[in-house]
Amino acid sequence: MSRELEIRERLEAIELALNEEGLWQSCAPNAEAFASVEPFCVDTMMPVQWLQWVFLPRMHALLDANASLPVKLAVAPYYEVALEGAMPGRARLLHVLNQLDQLFEHDS
Repeated sequence: MSRELEIRERLEAIELALNEEGLWQSCAPNAEAFASVEPFCVDTMMPVQWLQWVFLPRMHALLDANASLPVKLAVAPYYEVALEGAMPGRARLLHVLNQLDQLFEHDS
C-alpha cells in the first residue's frame, strides 16, 4: 500500500471517529476564525473544529494535488493536552491521531 493511501485511510479514520463520537459539526466556524495566525487556531477555534475545518481539508488538498507532504507531523501531542480528560471519544480520537503521526516519524 502506498504511503499516500495509508495517510488517506488515517484521515478517514479521524473523520469517522469525529462523526461516530458526535464531534463532527455541520456548520463551519465564521470566516474570522480561519484568519487566525496562532498554531491550531487556538484563539479562534475549538480543537475538534480545527481538525475538521482546517487540518483534514488541507491534508486532503495536499494529497489531491500530489503536493509535498509535511516531513514531520505531530498532531496527537497537542490533542493530549487540549482535549478534556472526560470528553466522550477522547481516547479513540487520540488513538487515530497517533496512528496518523506514526506515518511521519520515519523517512519514507
